[in-house]
Amino acid sequence: MDRTQFGNRKPYPYLQTQFNEVNGVYSPDGRWVAYASDESGRYEIYVQSFPLSGAKFQVSTGGGTEPVWRNDGTELFYEASDQNLMAAPVKSGAKSEGGAPMSLFRVPLASAAGVLEHHTYAVSNDGQRFLMARP
Repeated sequence: MDRTQFGNRKPYPYLQTQFNEVNGVYSPDGRWVAYASDESGRYEIYVQSFPLSGAKFQVSTGGGTEPVWRNDGTELFYEASDQNLMAAPVKSGAKSEGGAPMSLFRVPLASAAGVLEHHTYAVSNDGQRFLMARP
């Protein structure tokens, strides 16, 4: 990406790959984007720099969708393919990296149609409380 393009505030595609990338969310400091991609053959959670610089890492290990950042940027939450809500520590800064995700609890089933298109939960600013959609 060219800085003049970034500076003039014109919209431009962030990622253009042959894979499906969904649920993109900016980190609280605006330097990273968490998203789900099927590049591995199933949806997994990835974090990539913004603007693109080549810095990228995979957060989930057993499938994942619906990433949500903790307000201070130190954790990333997502729904694993086994329907558990996961929390992964994230070290932010000029170089971001993730730690091992851990299961928090099983999430209620939301409407199966369109789950990849919207979030079915919200996280409090401190990352201690969750609001979940239920059928």
